[in-house]
Amino acid sequence: MDLLQKFQQFIKQENLFSPKDKLLLAVSGGIDSMVLCELCQKAGYDFVIAHCNFQLRGKESERDELFVRSIGEKYGKTVLVKCFETVEYAAANKVSIQVAARELRYAWFFSIVGNPETSDTNRGDSTQHPESFLEHKKAGTLPTDASRLSPQVLTAHHLDDNIETMLMNFFKGTGIAGLRGILPKQGKIVRPLLFAKKDELRAFAAENKLAWTEDSSNQSDKYARNYFRNQLIPLVKNIYPEAESNLANSLRRFKDIELLYHQSVDYHKKKLLEYKGSEIHIPVLKLKKIVPLISVLYEIIKDYQFSADQSAEVVSLMDSETGKYIQSSTHRVIKNRNWLIISPNKTTAADNILIEGPGKIKFGPEGSGGNLELALVTGNPAQITASAGIALIDAAEVKFPILLRRWQTGDYFYPLGMRKKKKLSRFFIDQKLSKTDKEKIWVLETNKKIIWVIGYRIDDRFKITSSTKQWLKIKSEAVNV
Repeated sequence: MDLLQKFQQFIKQENLFSPKDKLLLAVSGGIDSMVLCELCQKAGYDFVIAHCNFQLRGKESERDELFVRSIGEKYGKTVLVKCFETVEYAAANKVSIQVAARELRYAWFFSIVGNPETSDTNRGDSTQHPESFLEHKKAGTLPTDASRLSPQVLTAHHLDDNIETMLMNFFKGTGIAGLRGILPKQGKIVRPLLFAKKDELRAFAAENKLAWTEDSSNQSDKYARNYFRNQLIPLVKNIYPEAESNLANSLRRFKDIELLYHQSVDYHKKKLLEYKGSEIHIPVLKLKKIVPLISVLYEIIKDYQFSADQSAEVVSLMDSETGKYIQSSTHRVIKNRNWLIISPNKTTAADNILIEGPGKIKFGPEGSGGNLELALVTGNPAQITASAGIALIDAAEVKFPILLRRWQTGDYFYPLGMRKKKKLSRFFIDQKLSKTDKEKIWVLETNKKIIWVIGYRIDDRFKITSSTKQWLKIKSEAVNV
């Protein structure tokens, strides 16, 4: 089977695109992208060529641009060119030249097909924000039938690139996704040459008398990928001549392993996770039985900006006291009795909020929350006007952090003036509260004891006595008060 047949088979097998699609090809002018152009032409695909001039190699960059324009004339295809101030962009955004080039090119590619993507570039406020699809159309830089452009962007990554990626990920440290390398289709990026070795591309180029340009920077080992390509892999092949073939086979196996891995993780998530509004509740006793615990736990918390290193901290949290927590930039994992609760740091979105000390806090969505103010007070508490919205607590009985949360079935407290405990559900019946009223109620808790049913009654165990030296004044402006 020749390369063209393999190319067509791979596209069909991976369901990359259809014969009717008008394709956008990312073309640098190098041998890989020239082979991609020729294969698409021979297979009868319609396409538009997009070329990035990063202005990093002086006359060589200009040469590449002119060459790609000539390729458009050869195939009778539209060529889109974008010149970038790559060095300035990298400096302004404090990223490497390689990262800058990647962000710029993919932002531009996606804008051409009318599908801007923030997953590959999140620097949309740059002064070099690429033109939109409509701007291209207005400027006449798109073919008249540009509306048929497929939302995918085709790149010329091949099997050798994937092997290098896998090895680089392995040495940097990675999960199973890093070991399976890059995929033929990821989001809007399509790689229809990922099945082919570099040697196959060279042979095809020679057989079809293709011209291409050489990027001199590919010979420099200052870039990690070039070092792997030019130094490390050849050294390994001196010992294991079949190393590249073996690694290619491993890529296929790791791809299958990743599928099995995620199937297992999804099974555990379904059994463990209870979604309650903006929070996720995980039963500690069930979680402790999971094997392998660290891996499953990381897959649960990673989507909330927790690092792999924090997985062990969350495991330790399972045996800690109520109120302890681990925090990421966006969320907290809070230990609350026999549960771990993943809760947003944004208090108005959370149903379980840790209060570190005196101060002001806004809680709950509109219609079921309010404002809370805590202050340590000394003096005569009799001077403070009592109301449903103010609680005076013996500060010595309170240990921070305290938990502000919605009431739950099974909660109980010792209502002020009573020596016997009472379930909150019974207390609400005595108060003649409606179902709607009950849905708005929040409580404050310390060390598994309810301090205050906010707006209604404090717990008798926290009342001010003759021996109280300092008290905690808690003022609520809650909607249900």
